[in-house]
Amino acid sequence: MPDIQLEQEKNRILSIDFFRGFTMFLLVGGFSGMFGKLNVESSNPIIFFLGSQFEHAEWIGLRFWDLVQPFFMFIVGVAMPFSFTRRWKKGDSWNKTFKHVLTRSALLLLLGWMLGARENYFNLTNVLAQLSVTYLIAFLLMRKPRVWQLLISFVLILTNDLLYQFWPVEGFNQPYVADHNFGSWFDIAITGNLGPGGWVAFNAFSTTAHTIWGVLAGTVLLNTWPQMKKVKVFLAVGIVGAVIGYVMGIYIPIIKHICTSSFIIVSGGWCFIALGISYWLIDVLHIRKGVAFFAVVGMNPLFIYLFSNLGGKHLLNRMVEPFSYRLLYWTGEMTYQVGTTLIVAGLVWYICYFLYQRSIFIRI
Repeated sequence: MPDIQLEQEKNRILSIDFFRGFTMFLLVGGFSGMFGKLNVESSNPIIFFLGSQFEHAEWIGLRFWDLVQPFFMFIVGVAMPFSFTRRWKKGDSWNKTFKHVLTRSALLLLLGWMLGARENYFNLTNVLAQLSVTYLIAFLLMRKPRVWQLLISFVLILTNDLLYQFWPVEGFNQPYVADHNFGSWFDIAITGNLGPGGWVAFNAFSTTAHTIWGVLAGTVLLNTWPQMKKVKVFLAVGIVGAVIGYVMGIYIPIIKHICTSSFIIVSGGWCFIALGISYWLIDVLHIRKGVAFFAVVGMNPLFIYLFSNLGGKHLLNRMVEPFSYRLLYWTGEMTYQVGTTLIVAGLVWYICYFLYQRSIFIRI
Protein backbone atom coordinates (compact mmCIF):
# COMPACT_ATOMS: atom_id res chain seq x y z
CA MET A 1 0.00 0.00 0.00
CA PRO A 2 1.33 3.50 -0.77
CA ASP A 3 2.76 5.38 2.15
CA ILE A 4 0.13 7.62 3.73
CA GLN A 5 0.80 10.29 6.29
CA LEU A 6 -2.31 11.49 8.03
CA GLU A 7 -2.58 15.17 8.83
CA GLN A 8 -0.87 15.57 12.17
CA GLU A 9 -2.64 17.78 14.65
CA LYS A 10 -2.03 18.20 18.33
CA ASN A 11 -4.20 15.77 20.26
CA ARG A 12 -5.80 14.50 17.01
CA ILE A 13 -8.13 11.60 17.79
CA LEU A 14 -7.37 9.11 15.04
CA SER A 15 -10.11 6.70 16.07
CA ILE A 16 -12.65 9.19 14.68
CA ASP A 17 -10.89 9.09 11.28
CA PHE A 18 -10.82 5.30 11.44
CA PHE A 19 -14.46 4.93 12.51
CA ARG A 20 -15.72 7.27 9.78
CA GLY A 21 -13.55 5.70 7.09
CA PHE A 22 -14.39 2.13 8.10
CA THR A 23 -18.11 2.94 8.05
CA MET A 24 -17.89 4.58 4.62
CA PHE A 25 -15.83 1.69 3.25
CA LEU A 26 -18.54 -0.71 4.36
CA LEU A 27 -21.25 1.56 2.98
CA VAL A 28 -19.81 1.76 -0.54
CA GLY A 29 -17.39 -1.17 -0.78
CA GLY A 30 -19.86 -3.75 -2.06
CA PHE A 31 -19.36 -6.33 0.69
CA SER A 32 -23.10 -6.74 1.17
CA GLY A 33 -23.49 -7.86 -2.44
CA MET A 34 -20.50 -10.18 -2.25
CA PHE A 35 -21.63 -12.10 0.81
CA GLY A 36 -25.26 -12.00 -0.27
CA LYS A 37 -24.40 -13.82 -3.51
CA LEU A 38 -22.27 -16.35 -1.70
CA ASN A 39 -25.04 -17.02 0.78
CA VAL A 40 -27.51 -18.08 -1.91
CA GLU A 41 -25.50 -21.03 -3.17
CA SER A 42 -23.42 -22.09 -0.19
CA SER A 43 -24.31 -24.60 2.50
CA ASN A 44 -21.11 -23.78 4.38
CA PRO A 45 -22.24 -22.47 7.81
CA ILE A 46 -19.49 -19.83 7.91
CA ILE A 47 -20.43 -18.44 4.51
CA PHE A 48 -24.10 -18.65 5.42
CA PHE A 49 -23.45 -16.68 8.62
CA LEU A 50 -21.42 -14.04 6.78
CA GLY A 51 -24.12 -13.81 4.14
CA SER A 52 -26.81 -13.20 6.72
CA GLN A 53 -24.76 -10.59 8.61
CA PHE A 54 -24.03 -8.61 5.45
CA GLU A 55 -27.68 -8.31 4.54
CA HIS A 56 -30.42 -6.37 6.31
CA ALA A 57 -32.82 -8.36 8.45
CA GLU A 58 -35.88 -9.06 6.34
CA TRP A 59 -38.07 -7.27 8.90
CA ILE A 60 -37.72 -8.12 12.60
CA GLY A 61 -34.22 -8.65 13.95
CA LEU A 62 -30.74 -7.13 13.99
CA ARG A 63 -27.78 -8.03 11.82
CA PHE A 64 -24.39 -6.39 11.42
CA TRP A 65 -25.44 -4.68 8.17
CA ASP A 66 -28.27 -2.96 10.06
CA LEU A 67 -25.65 -1.12 12.13
CA VAL A 68 -23.83 0.61 9.26
CA GLN A 69 -26.34 3.45 8.87
CA PRO A 70 -26.53 4.13 12.65
CA PHE A 71 -22.71 4.11 12.74
CA PHE A 72 -22.68 6.78 10.01
CA MET A 73 -25.26 8.98 11.76
CA PHE A 74 -23.39 8.57 15.04
CA ILE A 75 -19.89 9.38 13.76
CA VAL A 76 -21.19 12.52 12.03
CA GLY A 77 -22.36 13.63 15.47
CA VAL A 78 -19.02 12.70 17.08
CA ALA A 79 -17.15 14.98 14.68
CA MET A 80 -19.50 17.96 15.13
CA PRO A 81 -18.12 19.30 18.47
CA PHE A 82 -14.59 19.28 17.01
CA SER A 83 -15.61 21.07 13.82
CA PHE A 84 -17.82 23.73 15.37
CA THR A 85 -15.64 24.37 18.42
CA ARG A 86 -12.75 25.05 16.06
CA ARG A 87 -14.88 27.47 14.02
CA TRP A 88 -16.18 29.28 17.09
CA LYS A 89 -12.65 29.65 18.45
CA LYS A 90 -11.65 31.27 15.16
CA GLY A 91 -14.35 33.88 15.70
CA ASP A 92 -17.29 32.56 13.69
CA SER A 93 -20.59 33.53 15.31
CA TRP A 94 -23.35 31.05 16.08
CA ASN A 95 -25.53 32.73 13.46
CA LYS A 96 -22.86 32.24 10.79
CA THR A 97 -22.46 28.55 11.59
CA PHE A 98 -26.24 28.12 11.76
CA LYS A 99 -26.60 29.53 8.24
CA HIS A 100 -23.91 27.10 7.10
CA VAL A 101 -25.75 24.20 8.72
CA LEU A 102 -29.06 25.24 7.12
CA THR A 103 -27.41 25.43 3.71
CA ARG A 104 -25.68 22.10 4.19
CA SER A 105 -28.87 20.40 5.37
CA ALA A 106 -30.80 21.76 2.38
CA LEU A 107 -28.14 20.48 -0.03
CA LEU A 108 -28.08 17.07 1.67
CA LEU A 109 -31.86 16.87 1.35
CA LEU A 110 -31.67 17.86 -2.32
CA LEU A 111 -29.00 15.23 -3.01
CA GLY A 112 -30.99 12.64 -1.08
CA TRP A 113 -34.10 13.49 -3.07
CA MET A 114 -32.09 13.18 -6.29
CA LEU A 115 -30.71 9.77 -5.35
CA GLY A 116 -34.16 8.54 -4.31
CA ALA A 117 -35.89 9.65 -7.51
CA ARG A 118 -37.14 6.98 -9.91
CA GLU A 119 -39.15 7.07 -13.11
CA ASN A 120 -42.56 7.17 -11.45
CA TYR A 121 -41.85 7.94 -7.79
CA PHE A 122 -39.28 9.25 -5.36
CA ASN A 123 -38.41 8.48 -1.75
CA LEU A 124 -36.39 10.08 1.02
CA THR A 125 -35.14 6.98 2.80
CA ASN A 126 -31.46 7.17 1.83
CA VAL A 127 -28.66 8.21 4.17
CA LEU A 128 -28.19 11.76 2.85
CA ALA A 129 -31.87 12.67 3.14
CA GLN A 130 -31.97 11.26 6.67
CA LEU A 131 -28.76 13.07 7.63
CA SER A 132 -30.16 16.42 6.49
CA VAL A 133 -32.66 16.20 9.35
CA THR A 134 -30.50 14.63 12.07
CA TYR A 135 -27.58 17.01 11.43
CA LEU A 136 -29.74 20.13 11.76
CA ILE A 137 -31.51 19.02 14.94
CA ALA A 138 -28.26 17.87 16.58
CA PHE A 139 -26.63 21.24 15.80
CA LEU A 140 -29.54 23.18 17.34
CA LEU A 141 -29.05 21.19 20.57
CA MET A 142 -25.24 21.35 20.72
CA ARG A 143 -25.06 24.23 23.21
CA LYS A 144 -27.79 22.85 25.43
CA PRO A 145 -26.83 21.03 28.65
CA ARG A 146 -26.15 17.32 28.21
CA VAL A 147 -29.23 16.38 30.19
CA TRP A 148 -31.41 18.33 27.76
CA GLN A 149 -29.79 16.71 24.76
CA LEU A 150 -30.39 13.29 26.26
CA LEU A 151 -33.95 14.16 27.25
CA ILE A 152 -34.85 15.42 23.79
CA SER A 153 -33.29 12.37 22.12
CA PHE A 154 -35.52 10.08 24.19
CA VAL A 155 -38.56 12.31 23.60
CA LEU A 156 -37.99 11.87 19.87
CA ILE A 157 -37.82 8.09 20.29
CA LEU A 158 -40.92 7.99 22.50
CA THR A 159 -42.90 10.26 20.17
CA ASN A 160 -41.98 8.02 17.25
CA ASP A 161 -43.29 4.94 19.07
CA LEU A 162 -46.49 6.67 20.17
CA LEU A 163 -47.25 7.77 16.61
CA TYR A 164 -46.86 4.21 15.38
CA GLN A 165 -48.91 2.75 18.22
CA PHE A 166 -51.84 5.15 18.16
CA TRP A 167 -52.06 6.49 14.60
CA PRO A 168 -55.80 6.24 13.88
CA VAL A 169 -55.87 6.15 10.06
CA GLU A 170 -57.43 2.89 8.89
CA GLY A 171 -55.03 0.78 6.88
CA PHE A 172 -52.03 2.48 8.47
CA ASN A 173 -52.65 1.68 12.13
CA GLN A 174 -50.70 -1.58 12.32
CA PRO A 175 -47.45 -0.39 13.89
CA TYR A 176 -45.22 -3.35 13.04
CA VAL A 177 -46.64 -4.40 9.67
CA ALA A 178 -44.77 -3.29 6.54
CA ASP A 179 -46.61 -0.69 4.43
CA HIS A 180 -49.46 -0.49 6.94
CA ASN A 181 -47.95 1.74 9.62
CA PHE A 182 -47.64 5.44 10.37
CA GLY A 183 -44.34 5.71 8.50
CA SER A 184 -45.96 4.35 5.35
CA TRP A 185 -48.83 6.83 5.68
CA PHE A 186 -46.27 9.64 6.09
CA ASP A 187 -44.44 8.57 2.91
CA ILE A 188 -47.64 8.64 0.90
CA ALA A 189 -48.52 12.04 2.37
CA ILE A 190 -45.22 13.70 1.42
CA THR A 191 -44.16 11.76 -1.70
CA GLY A 192 -47.32 10.15 -3.03
CA ASN A 193 -45.91 6.64 -2.83
CA LEU A 194 -44.66 3.99 -0.42
CA GLY A 195 -40.96 3.62 0.25
CA PRO A 196 -39.27 0.54 -1.23
CA GLY A 197 -39.25 -2.63 0.85
CA GLY A 198 -41.09 -1.14 3.80
CA TRP A 199 -38.43 1.55 4.45
CA VAL A 200 -39.84 4.91 5.54
CA ALA A 201 -38.59 8.49 5.41
CA PHE A 202 -39.85 9.22 8.93
CA ASN A 203 -36.91 7.20 10.25
CA ALA A 204 -34.99 10.50 10.26
CA PHE A 205 -37.07 11.57 13.26
CA SER A 206 -36.02 8.79 15.62
CA THR A 207 -32.54 8.17 14.21
CA THR A 208 -31.75 11.78 15.13
CA ALA A 209 -30.98 10.24 18.52
CA HIS A 210 -27.92 8.56 17.00
CA THR A 211 -26.49 11.91 15.88
CA ILE A 212 -27.32 13.60 19.20
CA TRP A 213 -25.62 10.76 21.07
CA GLY A 214 -22.65 11.15 18.72
CA VAL A 215 -22.41 14.83 19.68
CA LEU A 216 -22.38 13.83 23.36
CA ALA A 217 -19.66 11.26 22.69
CA GLY A 218 -17.62 13.88 20.81
CA THR A 219 -17.97 16.24 23.76
CA VAL A 220 -16.58 13.53 26.03
CA LEU A 221 -13.63 13.03 23.69
CA LEU A 222 -12.95 16.79 23.77
CA ASN A 223 -12.81 17.09 27.53
CA THR A 224 -9.81 16.47 29.76
CA TRP A 225 -10.88 13.21 31.36
CA PRO A 226 -8.23 10.45 31.51
CA GLN A 227 -8.35 8.33 28.37
CA MET A 228 -9.33 5.11 30.15
CA LYS A 229 -12.22 6.88 31.86
CA LYS A 230 -13.56 7.80 28.43
CA VAL A 231 -13.21 4.20 27.26
CA LYS A 232 -15.04 2.92 30.33
CA VAL A 233 -17.85 5.45 29.87
CA PHE A 234 -18.33 4.51 26.21
CA LEU A 235 -18.29 0.78 26.92
CA ALA A 236 -20.56 1.05 29.96
CA VAL A 237 -23.11 3.21 28.11
CA GLY A 238 -22.89 0.94 25.08
CA ILE A 239 -23.36 -2.32 26.97
CA VAL A 240 -26.27 -0.93 29.01
CA GLY A 241 -27.90 0.44 25.87
CA ALA A 242 -27.48 -2.80 23.94
CA VAL A 243 -28.89 -4.90 26.79
CA ILE A 244 -31.86 -2.57 27.29
CA GLY A 245 -32.54 -2.55 23.54
CA TYR A 246 -32.50 -6.33 23.28
CA VAL A 247 -34.82 -6.64 26.29
CA MET A 248 -37.16 -4.03 24.80
CA GLY A 249 -37.18 -6.15 21.64
CA ILE A 250 -39.28 -8.72 23.50
CA TYR A 251 -42.12 -6.20 23.66
CA ILE A 252 -41.34 -3.76 20.84
CA PRO A 253 -39.86 -5.59 17.84
CA ILE A 254 -36.39 -4.55 16.67
CA ILE A 255 -37.17 -3.29 13.15
CA LYS A 256 -34.65 -1.15 11.30
CA HIS A 257 -37.02 -0.47 8.38
CA ILE A 258 -39.14 1.75 10.65
CA CYS A 259 -36.55 2.48 13.37
CA THR A 260 -38.52 1.29 16.36
CA SER A 261 -37.36 2.43 19.80
CA SER A 262 -35.79 -0.97 20.54
CA PHE A 263 -33.76 -0.74 17.32
CA ILE A 264 -32.60 2.83 18.02
CA ILE A 265 -31.46 1.98 21.53
CA VAL A 266 -29.76 -1.35 20.76
CA SER A 267 -27.98 0.09 17.69
CA GLY A 268 -27.03 3.18 19.71
CA GLY A 269 -25.48 0.86 22.27
CA TRP A 270 -23.41 -0.81 19.57
CA CYS A 271 -22.30 2.64 18.33
CA PHE A 272 -20.85 3.46 21.75
CA ILE A 273 -19.23 0.03 22.03
CA ALA A 274 -17.62 0.37 18.59
CA LEU A 275 -16.33 3.87 19.38
CA GLY A 276 -15.03 2.76 22.78
CA ILE A 277 -13.12 -0.17 21.30
CA SER A 278 -11.75 1.97 18.44
CA TYR A 279 -10.63 4.72 20.83
CA TRP A 280 -9.02 2.19 23.20
CA LEU A 281 -7.08 0.37 20.48
CA ILE A 282 -6.02 3.37 18.39
CA ASP A 283 -5.67 6.33 20.77
CA VAL A 284 -4.90 4.58 24.06
CA LEU A 285 -2.87 1.54 22.99
CA HIS A 286 -1.61 3.37 19.85
CA ILE A 287 -2.30 0.47 17.49
CA ARG A 288 -2.26 2.46 14.27
CA LYS A 289 -1.93 -0.24 11.60
CA GLY A 290 -4.70 0.13 9.04
CA VAL A 291 -5.97 3.45 10.40
CA ALA A 292 -4.66 5.47 7.46
CA PHE A 293 -6.16 3.01 4.96
CA PHE A 294 -9.69 3.65 6.23
CA ALA A 295 -9.14 7.30 7.10
CA VAL A 296 -8.46 8.10 3.44
CA VAL A 297 -11.98 6.91 2.59
CA GLY A 298 -13.48 8.90 5.47
CA MET A 299 -11.91 12.14 4.25
CA ASN A 300 -14.14 12.24 1.15
CA PRO A 301 -17.41 10.70 2.39
CA LEU A 302 -19.76 12.81 0.26
CA PHE A 303 -17.87 12.22 -2.99
CA ILE A 304 -17.49 8.49 -2.52
CA TYR A 305 -21.14 8.06 -1.49
CA LEU A 306 -22.37 9.96 -4.56
CA PHE A 307 -19.86 8.18 -6.80
CA SER A 308 -21.12 4.81 -5.63
CA ASN A 309 -24.82 5.63 -5.77
CA LEU A 310 -24.69 7.35 -9.16
CA GLY A 311 -23.31 4.26 -10.87
CA GLY A 312 -19.56 4.63 -10.38
CA LYS A 313 -19.19 1.36 -8.52
CA HIS A 314 -21.37 -0.42 -11.09
CA LEU A 315 -19.12 0.92 -13.85
CA LEU A 316 -16.03 -0.35 -12.05
CA ASN A 317 -17.70 -3.72 -11.60
CA ARG A 318 -18.41 -3.94 -15.34
CA MET A 319 -14.80 -3.06 -16.08
CA VAL A 320 -13.42 -5.67 -13.68
CA GLU A 321 -15.75 -8.62 -14.33
CA PRO A 322 -14.46 -9.60 -17.81
CA PHE A 323 -10.98 -10.03 -16.33
CA SER A 324 -11.94 -11.54 -12.98
CA TYR A 325 -14.31 -13.97 -14.72
CA ARG A 326 -11.59 -15.32 -17.01
CA LEU A 327 -8.98 -15.39 -14.27
CA LEU A 328 -11.03 -16.75 -11.37
CA TYR A 329 -14.27 -18.39 -12.46
CA TRP A 330 -12.62 -21.76 -13.03
CA THR A 331 -11.73 -21.81 -9.31
CA GLY A 332 -15.41 -21.65 -8.30
CA GLU A 333 -18.22 -19.20 -7.67
CA MET A 334 -16.93 -18.24 -4.21
CA THR A 335 -13.46 -17.22 -5.37
CA TYR A 336 -14.83 -15.36 -8.37
CA GLN A 337 -17.32 -13.31 -6.32
CA VAL A 338 -14.83 -12.56 -3.56
CA GLY A 339 -12.10 -11.62 -6.02
CA THR A 340 -14.35 -9.33 -8.06
CA THR A 341 -15.67 -7.52 -5.01
CA LEU A 342 -12.23 -7.06 -3.47
CA ILE A 343 -10.81 -5.66 -6.71
CA VAL A 344 -13.71 -3.21 -7.07
CA ALA A 345 -13.41 -2.20 -3.41
CA GLY A 346 -9.69 -1.66 -3.94
CA LEU A 347 -10.38 0.60 -6.92
CA VAL A 348 -12.92 2.59 -4.90
CA TRP A 349 -10.27 3.02 -2.22
CA TYR A 350 -7.65 4.08 -4.77
CA ILE A 351 -9.95 6.81 -6.10
CA CYS A 352 -10.15 8.16 -2.54
CA TYR A 353 -6.38 7.92 -2.23
CA PHE A 354 -5.91 9.72 -5.58
CA LEU A 355 -8.08 12.60 -4.33
CA TYR A 356 -6.33 12.63 -0.95
CA GLN A 357 -2.87 12.87 -2.56
CA ARG A 358 -4.02 15.94 -4.46
CA SER A 359 -5.81 17.47 -1.45
CA ILE A 360 -9.17 17.29 -3.25
CA PHE A 361 -11.94 17.09 -0.68
CA ILE A 362 -15.57 17.43 -1.78
CA ARG A 363 -17.58 19.18 0.93
CA ILE A 364 -20.77 21.21 1.20
